[in-house]
Amino acid sequence: MKKPTKTAASLPAEAFPIVGIGASAGGLEALELFLDHAPKDSGLAFVIIQHLDPTHKGILPELLQRHTAMVVEQIKDRQPVRPNRVYVIPPNKDLSLLCGALHLFEPGATRGLRLPIDFFFRSLAEDQKERSVGIILSGMGSDGTLGLRAIKEMAGVALVQEPATAKFDAMPRSAIDAGLADIVAPVEALCERLLAYLQGSPLTAPPAEPVLEACDQSGLDKVVILLRTHSGHDFSLYKKNTLYRRIERRMRLHQLDKIVHYVRFLQDNPQERELLFKELLIGVTRFFRDPPAWMQLRDPILPRLLEQHPEGGVLRAWVAGCATGEEAFSLGIAFKETLARLCPPRAYTLQIFATDLDAEAIAKARQGLYPENVSADVTPEQLRQFFVHEEHGGYRIGKEVRELVTFAPQNLIQDPPFTKLDLLLCRNLLIYLSPELQKKLLTLFHYSLNPGGVLFLGSAETVGNPSDLFVPLEGKWRFYQREAHTARARSVNMPIWFTPVAAGESFSTESRPAPAPAPASLQMQADQVLLQRFAPAAVLIDSQGNILYISGRTGKYLEPAAGQVNWNLFAMAREGLRERLLPSCQQALRQQPAGAVTQRGLRVKTNGDYQSVDLTVQVLDEPAALRGLLMVVFADAPPPTAKKRGQTGQAAASISKDQLEEERQKLRQELTILHEEMQTSQEELKSANEELQSTNEELQSTNEELTTSKEEMQSLNEELQTVNAELQAKVNDLTRTNDDMKNLLNSTDIATLFLDSALNVRRFTIQASKLIKLIPGDVGRPITDIASDLLYPALEADVAEVLRTLIFVEKAVTTQDGRWFNLRIMPYRTVDNRIDGVVVTLMDISWPKTLEMKLRQAREQLAALGTGSKPTEQD
Repeated sequence: MKKPTKTAASLPAEAFPIVGIGASAGGLEALELFLDHAPKDSGLAFVIIQHLDPTHKGILPELLQRHTAMVVEQIKDRQPVRPNRVYVIPPNKDLSLLCGALHLFEPGATRGLRLPIDFFFRSLAEDQKERSVGIILSGMGSDGTLGLRAIKEMAGVALVQEPATAKFDAMPRSAIDAGLADIVAPVEALCERLLAYLQGSPLTAPPAEPVLEACDQSGLDKVVILLRTHSGHDFSLYKKNTLYRRIERRMRLHQLDKIVHYVRFLQDNPQERELLFKELLIGVTRFFRDPPAWMQLRDPILPRLLEQHPEGGVLRAWVAGCATGEEAFSLGIAFKETLARLCPPRAYTLQIFATDLDAEAIAKARQGLYPENVSADVTPEQLRQFFVHEEHGGYRIGKEVRELVTFAPQNLIQDPPFTKLDLLLCRNLLIYLSPELQKKLLTLFHYSLNPGGVLFLGSAETVGNPSDLFVPLEGKWRFYQREAHTARARSVNMPIWFTPVAAGESFSTESRPAPAPAPASLQMQADQVLLQRFAPAAVLIDSQGNILYISGRTGKYLEPAAGQVNWNLFAMAREGLRERLLPSCQQALRQQPAGAVTQRGLRVKTNGDYQSVDLTVQVLDEPAALRGLLMVVFADAPPPTAKKRGQTGQAAASISKDQLEEERQKLRQELTILHEEMQTSQEELKSANEELQSTNEELQSTNEELTTSKEEMQSLNEELQTVNAELQAKVNDLTRTNDDMKNLLNSTDIATLFLDSALNVRRFTIQASKLIKLIPGDVGRPITDIASDLLYPALEADVAEVLRTLIFVEKAVTTQDGRWFNLRIMPYRTVDNRIDGVVVTLMDISWPKTLEMKLRQAREQLAALGTGSKPTEQD
């Protein structure tokens, strides 16, 4: 058996690492190969979590024991973990770790999507902290990815089997795509790589502030400078403990023993600078982390914040350090659930700003797509209501929650903050920053929140005691309310922005003057004056009336509609213009060839008075980018003359009255047509909406059933793969055992015949076929129907007697050619002590019989010579 060259035998027994190994379909071969290359005195404890059939008796420990000298045992409840042992999860159980002891739990569901690897890895991370180790081997699905996130958050190490060497690569690829793998290697090299990493790993908790030598402090400063040059972000205000531990992890992965060597490695490898940058960002999160805290947020904190706003108001929230968006979407889901519980129901809107330093994490958050195992963090009801299952696997956040969140990359300590906030979430970020920077950020958070706003911190964070900025709310979770007035104001001195330096460009801290803007050309300035002062007001709209561009002053013709912002021309048009706009636009769209539709002398109400306006609507054919859009032009017109020369006042009044009556009739006809069209459209839309709603409900129900069936089939498939691998190994064992038994029976030179209770042949040896004319095709035939050289007619009776009394029969029988055999008939007992036929053995005793006969004859001859008479029976 091949062994790694490096071991961890020198590790102290009281602080040994616990290695969690997750595998699923195709994992048996990978586990056997892993143990083949694991030394028996590594000082590690291995806990194997595999997807097992809950109804199948596990034989995994028995199969794995052949591949290692370590003790392999199936886990018992509350079993303490010891080094140099392998522990295997039993079927139909979930496993957790607490204070170095393994605890078994009944699973929530026997079938369906189960995530035992994630469940154990999370408890491993919480219990062992930086000593936790997670390994992902072959398997289907994405179980283990969320567990590796938890291990990485605690500064543990994550190893993944190289997907190309895995029988099923879905689980390894899921972990690698999530950016969680520290080491990716073939399974036979994983243990050696792990031991090499652990040889430089401190097994006790590091001090709060590591004491660094001058050379180490200088190397740490150089690493910070290189990162600042590479990314533009300054990590000098991060805790020295955090920086050094993360850098030390990277050093151990590359087998570098001194930080000065790592500085040189960073200078020569831009990819390593990017990996270290991502390592320091600590982008680890999940949905509803600390569920009791989110329950307190849902009730009573969110209802209390809603009471401070009138119905229909907008709440503003900021999630700082959102990583891949789980916490921001958790807030959106909690807000929706809070609104659903309000009695009576009221309409509110939540606007969430989610920011993070990592642009790549923000890109993933915008997609809102998460793996299948997200179901471990949300309830089935939340999964059904707020997520959409994707065809190619995973869950995408629903539209109603996605629309609440705006994502943006942001440097929390350098970029301007969001203000006028009701709620601010900054969880598990302050613990990585120095106390000075924490104070500055808390002052910034105080400035960003409205009076009475709430700050939500992580379970290990606090605003300090005492604090003149925030007061804690009831409960053990870290909710703080902004103080309306503080005793003193604090200023925040933000670091300057560092621009990344391109390769080959020298870095200088000297300030560079901003380039002066290029002066605009005379033609551009003249065109701008003409458009602003002399060109008519106009708007560019689409076929639905949505405004795309505004030219000139349109305030006399348009005004914003009350309520939610609406950039639709028909909603913004003033009184007197609104009634003619829609028919004119419809007429222009129907008109072929395209031409202008003009309405003259429209009386538009402006500031309590009326003015005359000419309206022109033109469908654009060119340029190609504007084809199909409508240009609406407004032009002031002179007011109509009420009296003409030579007309009396009575005639003018009569003409004006006739004009008004004509306009009234025209408006009535237009309104009647519009009303009929609207009623017809409303009925059609109502009918179509009902049909679509019914279809949507059917599709949603079908989708839920298919999703459930798919999860159950996937889980069942993984379990069957595991059972099949175990059974295949068992079949190989039985084949080897059968070969061994066959060779054993043939080597004894004893004719052996196995018969069932009905005297049918079940098995026979080569020697038996020489006495009884047996061929392989005779298996299953009665032995009495087969020709035999034995002169033994009592075989059937003796077999029946043995089966009745269970007492063996032994006698000497002869053959037709004069050979003698010692025949023994014994009952055939199964493992469970059940009689299932007989075993007939025939041992050749011809030579002793011949010798006996010769001796008898010789004795008779001697006796005859001595006495001259026939020897008596006493002789």
